[in-house]
Amino acid sequence: MMTVGDKPVKRLANPLLPDRFQQPDLFICDIFDAAPKSDMAGMEHPVFSISKKPDHQTRRYENGNNYIEISPSTKGLATVFDRDILIFCISQLIAALNDKKEISKTVSFKVSDYIVATGKPAGGSAYGRAEDALERLRGTSIKTNIHTGEERQWQVFGLVESAKTIRRDNDGVLQEVQVTLSDWVFNAIQAKEVLTISRDYFRLKKPLERRMYEIARKHCGKSSEWRIGLEKLRLKCGSHSSAKEFKRLISNIIADSDQHDHFPDYDPALEGNIVVFRSKGTVPMPVVEMYEGRLDPEAYHDARTAAPGWDIRMLEQEWRAWCGKEEIEPKHPTRHFIKFCQSWFEKRGRP
Repeated sequence: MMTVGDKPVKRLANPLLPDRFQQPDLFICDIFDAAPKSDMAGMEHPVFSISKKPDHQTRRYENGNNYIEISPSTKGLATVFDRDILIFCISQLIAALNDKKEISKTVSFKVSDYIVATGKPAGGSAYGRAEDALERLRGTSIKTNIHTGEERQWQVFGLVESAKTIRRDNDGVLQEVQVTLSDWVFNAIQAKEVLTISRDYFRLKKPLERRMYEIARKHCGKSSEWRIGLEKLRLKCGSHSSAKEFKRLISNIIADSDQHDHFPDYDPALEGNIVVFRSKGTVPMPVVEMYEGRLDPEAYHDARTAAPGWDIRMLEQEWRAWCGKEEIEPKHPTRHFIKFCQSWFEKRGRP
C-alpha cells in the first residue's frame, strides 16, 4: 500500500498491459511502418466516453465560442478504446500521404492487422469487440462548430460515416471490414491536423489515463511543462465523477506513475488543485517535419516586401520547417508566412 496525503492507495502490480508489439516471427505488411497518429480535435475535446459501462448520456462541452455536443446511440457513446480504430485508420492514411499516395476516406483493413497494431490480445473476443466498437463509432452523433482543416461543421454527423463487412470466416467472425470516415475526421487527416502518439498509449489500462495522455500530448507537446486546473481537466476528460472523486482518481493514476513510471512521455503530478505534466523528453518526432500547407500566389511578393533582401524561397523552407517542428497548422498559411517573414527581418535585418 502507498499513501496519497493521509489516505492509503492500493497499488497495481503493473499498470500497463503486456507489450504485444514484439512479434519478430510475424510479418505484417506496412503495419509497424505507420507511426500511431491521433487527430487534434479528438484529443482536445471530450468526444469519447471514459466509462467502462455503456454511456448513454448526451454531453456538451463549450470553450469560448466553440462547442461540441456528443449524443449516443442505443449502444452508448463511442469509448476511448473504440477510438483505437480511428487512430489505426488515421495512422495508415497519414503514412500514405507522407509517401505521396492518393487516399480516400474509405479504408479497408483486416481486423487482425488492427488488433496487432493496437496491441490487443488475440482471440475471438477481440474480433467481436472490434465489431461492437464500429457500431458505437457509427452510432455516436456529433454536432459542433469546431472546424477541421478549413471546413466548419455545423450539421450532425457520425464519427464514421459507415462500416460494412468485407469478409467473415466460416464461424461468422469478422475478418475484414470497410470503414468510411466522417468528413470531420478526414478533413483533419488531409490538413495533417494530427499528432504522433506513443505506442504505449495502447497499453494504458484505465480510460482516464488514456484521456489524460491525449490532453497532455495535445497541450504540453514538446514543452517542458504544462499545467491545468482539476476542474478544467475534469471537463476536458468528459468525466461524470464529482470533483472529489475525480481528484481521487487522478491521485491514484499519479501514484501509479510515481511507482512504475509507466505514463507515456510525461510525468504527471498534483500540486493542490493543479495537475502538472512534465515532459520526459520522449515525445516522438514526426517522420515528416515540413509543414505542407498551400500559399496563395501573391504570398511571395508580399514576403519580399516584408523581408527585403532575403531569399524568399529559403525563408519559405525555414517557415515550413519551423511550423513542422512546433506542430503548428496555421488557419491562414499565407498570413502566417508573411508574419514569419516580418519577424525574421525585424530580428536579423538585411542579409
